[in-house]
Amino acid sequence: MTLVENVFSLPPGHSILLHVPERRRTPRPRPWWDQQHSPAAQDPKKPRDLASAARALRPMLEDAVRTHLVADVPVGLFLSSGLDSGAIAALAAREQAGIHSFTLAFPGTPYDEAPLTRRVAEQLKTRHKEVPLGEAAIVAHLETAVGALDQPTMDGINTYLVSWAAREAGLKVALSGLGGDELFAGYKTFADVPRLRRVAAFARAMPAWLRRATAPLAERLRALFAPPDAARKAAAVWRGTQPLPDAYFFARALFPPAELARITAPRFRPSAVAEDGTTLLPTWLGWLERASGEASKMQTAAGIGWLELRTYMASTLLRDTDSVSMARSLEVRVPLLDTPLVEFVMALPDAARSRKGAQKALLVQAIGDLLPHEITAQRKRTFTLPWEQWLRGPRSDRGGPLRERVEASLAEPAPALREYVRSEGVRAVWKVFLAGGTSWSRPWALYVLNEWCRKHLGA
Repeated sequence: MTLVENVFSLPPGHSILLHVPERRRTPRPRPWWDQQHSPAAQDPKKPRDLASAARALRPMLEDAVRTHLVADVPVGLFLSSGLDSGAIAALAAREQAGIHSFTLAFPGTPYDEAPLTRRVAEQLKTRHKEVPLGEAAIVAHLETAVGALDQPTMDGINTYLVSWAAREAGLKVALSGLGGDELFAGYKTFADVPRLRRVAAFARAMPAWLRRATAPLAERLRALFAPPDAARKAAAVWRGTQPLPDAYFFARALFPPAELARITAPRFRPSAVAEDGTTLLPTWLGWLERASGEASKMQTAAGIGWLELRTYMASTLLRDTDSVSMARSLEVRVPLLDTPLVEFVMALPDAARSRKGAQKALLVQAIGDLLPHEITAQRKRTFTLPWEQWLRGPRSDRGGPLRERVEASLAEPAPALREYVRSEGVRAVWKVFLAGGTSWSRPWALYVLNEWCRKHLGA
């Protein structure tokens, strides 16, 4: 589904046949790719342990990067302090001496990865450029960045700024490490989802009245050991009254269903229906149920990775990257999502993908010798701009320019949104954020939604 009524997005891995001349047939998407029936999934000799899987993965990674470097213009790469972009950079530097690399720098903030990426670039001998970015520059780019989004997402502004910086660094084609977290279990969801599933299983054994009565207590107890947002999600799973088909979707959701109900009006239609009464395209819930059914046939890590690939990555990361990079006349390539590589990794049993206590064990085992130890041994770092710091603003006054802009936007819904959101609920999210009760991502997502509707949907 999209935010525009009766406009739909073709699901990933599907095709659709339009009959000309039109014979009043309902167009239906049909899958043309199925991971579970891929050559790798059907291979009886697939690796069963981490060491043999890593040996098989290394040449596949080399081949993916090599083929993605083919171009008639200079190719560069995004370089952060993370393992995924470092792996791409290390393999690309072996293929192409002096390849261009760049990174965003946020001087004077805890989010500045420039010093570490500089050391990686020096070791790999890339032609490296740092593009410093401050709050004033972010604000100057906001309107254009929102305009470049096909659909509103909190991640899209990050990707726009990276694409802008890549063009400032002189690149026309850039390699990205997108897909590494989904394939190699880099996200917190890989640890959180099994725990939430255990909570859900225990809750199903309890009477509904008892779950409802104890949910507030469970949330307060959980808040003693976890951030407030995580506590609210765990309490939502404990209540067990919402239609989300897997605990994964609670882990990924910005707002648990009960909180979402305080923000939105009950005006959303779940599907489009043809004149003959048949559903035109799967609803969002149908897609989640289908992905969950596919994941249930896989082992734990593979199943969570599949849910990441089919939802967050396909519907947010890849879509955002396509739209905003093209808005900057930049081609972004994603070697880690090369089809044979994805099929190979997704077909592996969990024992060949992970090692207890190790971050992205399979990727580290495959290419760890090419990178500094401080990269391969570090804890997972998410590429994040200093949104938290900028949205709160200086402590000495009411805030900086970004806080002022977001606060003004959230005070008044865009005309196209007024029938669908509860103004008091939106303003409450902002107040809870300022009080430290939720992360920056929630008011920021509402801001992007509001400004996207104001810009694209008009009155």
